[in-house]
Amino acid sequence: MNIFDYLNTPAPDIFYKRNDPNDVRLGETVQTDPESYAEANVVILGCPQDEGVRRNKGRIGAAQAPDEIRRTLYKFVPPDNDTLRLFDAGNTIIQDTLEETHAIHSQIVEQIIKDGKKIVSLGGGNDVSYPDCSGLAKAVDSVLAINVDAHFDVRADEIRNSGTPYRQLLEEGFIKGENFYEVGSMPMVNSPVYRDYLLEKNAHIIGLETIQSQGVHQVFAKILENDSETIFLGLDMDVVNVSYAPGVSAVNPLGLTAYEFCQIAAIVGADKRTRIFEITEFNPTYDIDSHTARLATAAIHTFLSHISM
Repeated sequence: MNIFDYLNTPAPDIFYKRNDPNDVRLGETVQTDPESYAEANVVILGCPQDEGVRRNKGRIGAAQAPDEIRRTLYKFVPPDNDTLRLFDAGNTIIQDTLEETHAIHSQIVEQIIKDGKKIVSLGGGNDVSYPDCSGLAKAVDSVLAINVDAHFDVRADEIRNSGTPYRQLLEEGFIKGENFYEVGSMPMVNSPVYRDYLLEKNAHIIGLETIQSQGVHQVFAKILENDSETIFLGLDMDVVNVSYAPGVSAVNPLGLTAYEFCQIAAIVGADKRTRIFEITEFNPTYDIDSHTARLATAAIHTFLSHISM
């Protein structure tokens, strides 16, 4: 598969340039020419759609997130990581239906993983976790899937949406319940029916209170004892307290702190098995003074700084 047949390159003005040799920025060092793809070991990939959010009766706007994240990220200095060779592949071309977009995106992800690279995936709605994680699962033997999210996203809806990705992954066998962790959830926004479903599947539920009482390091040290071949980490930004992340599809009055959010990026990024780092549900329409954009990019930059090849 030639992935570039199914991708759009972001506009040139997204790649910030300071033109100061003493203060080089990431927008000046990230590679975008397809000829540079082979040398890369980390690929940025966007999926600019929020149809799944609309179907789930959420507030739309996340379709603008991938390029808004880039505008902020590329103003940062390059991560202090000598092993990093970063390539921006652009955005999956959105198809007529969500199902078609997912099918194309999953094939792109599968090919990038088979090419031996890690992926930073930029949503879009959280439904992108389905093509991201299924694409990974098609290319490897086993996946440790971590959904850091206020919501379980295992709805039994007939039509797929931003609330169904992990049920799809479980039911279609792309992930096993014992290798699936729901982290940061809150009882007030999750049906006990879906909690029981997860427990029946032998999935692990680690609520917000557990994280904040035990600490991020202790919680994730336990999760990473799982011996799966690869790791998928999905960070839904509505897991973060609204004071740090007002620009999301569904705001959270409680949630993680910005520091805890970035701690997770660092800890999981440092594990060599991590192949996909995914950010979803950033909604630029409702952001305030770029608070949420900056947090999303801080987490990505933290991940890139800590990744181990």
